[in-house]
Amino acid sequence: MTTTPSPYILSAERVIDIECQALQTLRQELSQGFEAACELLLHSTGRVVVMGMGKSGHIAGKIAATLASTGTPAFFVHPAEASHGDLGMITRQDIVLALSNSGETAEILTILPVLKRIGCQIISITRSPTSTLATLADVSLLTGIAPEACPLGLAPTSSTTTSLVLGDAMAIALLEARGFTAEDFALSHPGGTLGRRLLLKVEDIMHQGEQLPVVLESTSVREALLVMTRQGLGMTTIVNANGELCGIFTDGDLRRTLDRQLDLNKTPIAMVMNRRCRTVQAGTLAAETLRIMEDLKINALVITDAQHRPIGALNMHDLLRAVVA
Repeated sequence: MTTTPSPYILSAERVIDIECQALQTLRQELSQGFEAACELLLHSTGRVVVMGMGKSGHIAGKIAATLASTGTPAFFVHPAEASHGDLGMITRQDIVLALSNSGETAEILTILPVLKRIGCQIISITRSPTSTLATLADVSLLTGIAPEACPLGLAPTSSTTTSLVLGDAMAIALLEARGFTAEDFALSHPGGTLGRRLLLKVEDIMHQGEQLPVVLESTSVREALLVMTRQGLGMTTIVNANGELCGIFTDGDLRRTLDRQLDLNKTPIAMVMNRRCRTVQAGTLAAETLRIMEDLKINALVITDAQHRPIGALNMHDLLRAVVA
């Protein structure tokens, strides 16, 4: 039995098809103007001032935010407010990115002479190459003439989608040209999970100083167990007389030691420790450390300095508490 799609589904499919076709048109008509705009923005010593009215204003705000978070300093200025003092934010070194589907938005055209007088360069995003905004801009980007998905042809839909995608394409092209990295991205997002994952290092969360369990090779298993219990990490590091890491002893090693029925009071920890323990150095990202521990299926890891001396330790719970996963 065939189920007839609901009117809502049919409407949604029609809108998606129309907007997808608009994006295909945008892709096919991508001109050298896009390259010129990217070169202009890449070598600018100022900021990108993004403008737009109405729905285009909302898109302009999103483009400004995307540029700013991907390495291109940018901010949004409302064209109407610009006429009442906000033009003071704009300097000669800045580049104005103006969005107007028609290219005839009055609030933008009103301030164009002032922008020209200031001396800042202008990039326009419009559908019409013959519009006033496109002809007065230093670089004109075209979204292409495509029908709006709104059946009345009134609500901005396809036009705002193509403008948004064009802005995204510009931001990512600049990101790649700058060699912008994930760590760079995290610097502008330090409060989120992404920032924690990319910026947090092992020394930020490791147990160190008096919290770090350390015993000498000659220490008995029993004494080492007391240190492990007191520190509560489920492990202890073992060092030689020079303080260099020789191995690690964990709860798992303890279970294997008990199976051997050794005298824990007389057996030195060096006889039962794991000499092939995995370590990382200070400065290692916590996210990378988590991957190492997951790959090796281990629950604890030692952090060493350049002389291979233990300076810290952490376990899987420390990483989970730090919201690294």
